Amino acid sequence: MTECTQSSFGFEAHGSREVVARFDGGTMSSDAGGLLLRQTDRRLNLLPRLAGCFQDGRDARYTKHQVAEMVAQRVYGLALGYEDLSDHDELRKDPLLGVLSGKKRAGEEDLAGKSTLNRLELSTNTADRYKKIHYRQEAIDELLTQVFVEARETAPEEIVLDLDVTDLPLHGHQEGRFFHGYYDSYCYLPLYIFCGEHLLCARLRTADQDAAAGSKDEVERVVARIRKAWPEVKIILRADSGFCREELMKWCEENGVHYVFGFARNDRLRRIIATEMAEAARQQQRTGKPARVFAEISYRTTKGSWSRPRRTVAKAEKIADKENPRYVVTNLNPKQWPAQQLYEQLYCARGDMENRIKEQLQLFATRVSAETLRANQLRVYFSAMAYVLLHGLRRLGLRGTELARAQVQTIRLRLLKIGARIRITARKVWVSMASSYPLQAVFARAWSQLRC
Repeated sequence: MTECTQSSFGFEAHGSREVVARFDGGTMSSDAGGLLLRQTDRRLNLLPRLAGCFQDGRDARYTKHQVAEMVAQRVYGLALGYEDLSDHDELRKDPLLGVLSGKKRAGEEDLAGKSTLNRLELSTNTADRYKKIHYRQEAIDELLTQVFVEARETAPEEIVLDLDVTDLPLHGHQEGRFFHGYYDSYCYLPLYIFCGEHLLCARLRTADQDAAAGSKDEVERVVARIRKAWPEVKIILRADSGFCREELMKWCEENGVHYVFGFARNDRLRRIIATEMAEAARQQQRTGKPARVFAEISYRTTKGSWSRPRRTVAKAEKIADKENPRYVVTNLNPKQWPAQQLYEQLYCARGDMENRIKEQLQLFATRVSAETLRANQLRVYFSAMAYVLLHGLRRLGLRGTELARAQVQTIRLRLLKIGARIRITARKVWVSMASSYPLQAVFARAWSQLRC
């Protein structure tokens, strides 16, 4: 049977004119805004340093695609919305992506295809005939904290580190695949550490362990790096009840780190705050509005899981006919952080970290479909670096604009996805963007601020 390739597409007429669409526009791109990401990378020097975290064991005489080009190609691809390696079989021909990735002969030579990029991700850190590029995990971890430290011109007096986990669902038989009862699926359980919008840690973990497993080691590493740069900074850890564990709290107490962790409800605590709960109920009945009363106790678990009594703040809240008690454990001074302020101003502010994790998912951190845990960790790193790049654009280029607080998906759709015709001459790369693009003023301001 004869197979025909459709090259012309007719649509309903516009008045007396026919409407015909064809893929014959020449060299064009839908990602002209990516040039702002390239300028951001020049400010951060991020992708060259990320490439430096890889060891290339290939013979240079037969190497066509440099590690720096492939790493940049993968990170820019994620930032621009291309989640799969298979996307790069066509993207490799995009001259603008070639410019972004640093291909010397962009427009004349293609970038790496999916098979080459796949070999980059499937490195095993051991000698292999086909996989000769290996990444150094400790170097990438160091880079994340280094970029954070460099973002500050002066040492801060105090910083808050947020810890949280999320689930990355698995749909195959990847290494370390386990079923998690809470998420009701097979998944990985990565640990993230943020300071505000800055990403400091992205550690992929299996789901057959406690949410806090390994968190003490990661916190110890991050805190050591921060204190090396800022010896006098006050550090506060903030996390939900999944991290309220003796190992982490004891380490904080022994190393001068403050913490405020959620603590799971139990009957004993409910009995202790019975008076406060009754008062909240009276206030709610009198006003008809939700009422809350705060209490502070010195609490120690009865089963000996805590080595000492600890300051515990309780929120006794009555909402209509429902009780809503909540508890947090802390080693912060009650004079500096009274109970109500501690809970409402400090602890509840951790909710913003949910938005930061959501942005990791918008950058396809969920694409952990490689066979090995190590390869999937690299994919999580690539998504993390795409986030660092976009956050750098938001922090440096978009301050004072309508996109200054936008999530990365909004920035991608409104600022990076610009149609343009690409023309490469002997002296210049011409990127002729759509004249009707509505955010030209935002683009111009971002360009100006990134060049400062």
